[in-house]
Amino acid sequence: MAPDKSNPAAVAAFAARTTVEQIEEGLALAPKFNADGLIPCIATDASTGEVLMLGYMNGEALQRTIATGEAHYWSRSRQCLWRKGATSGLVQEVAEMRIDDDQDAVWLRVRIAGSGASCHVGYRSCFYRSVELGDRSDRPARLVFTESRKSFDPKDVYGDAPNPTQL
Repeated sequence: MAPDKSNPAAVAAFAARTTVEQIEEGLALAPKFNADGLIPCIATDASTGEVLMLGYMNGEALQRTIATGEAHYWSRSRQCLWRKGATSGLVQEVAEMRIDDDQDAVWLRVRIAGSGASCHVGYRSCFYRSVELGDRSDRPARLVFTESRKSFDPKDVYGDAPNPTQL
């Protein structure tokens, strides 16, 4: 089920977008969701600043994150609301939430209990590989691991739960 772009509860929770000045300089939260009813959200470690993951929120996920202080997302692969850590226990406790200048992207600074990991593959960060830069016109771009080991074994944490990665 796709996120409900016309959810009256979500609409009521946020201010209407009326002027550029109100959006850029005002004190009212007036998020701009994309055509699919989603807003991108980057999560970083509150202590180190390390980027942990990029997710998407619909209005309900944004509301629940604000209300509970725990990160909620819209899972595009599962097509449902998702409380980060509901299955794994790797709950993201929000230390701070920010919105960018035109209110079309969210930044969460989070704390994660236990291993501090955030990636379903088992690494601390979902950004556990870097892309080699430079002229590679003669061959495909290569990835290099930036994390030398996993923080947890996904099979132990998720069991038989389906992998959300889609081909």
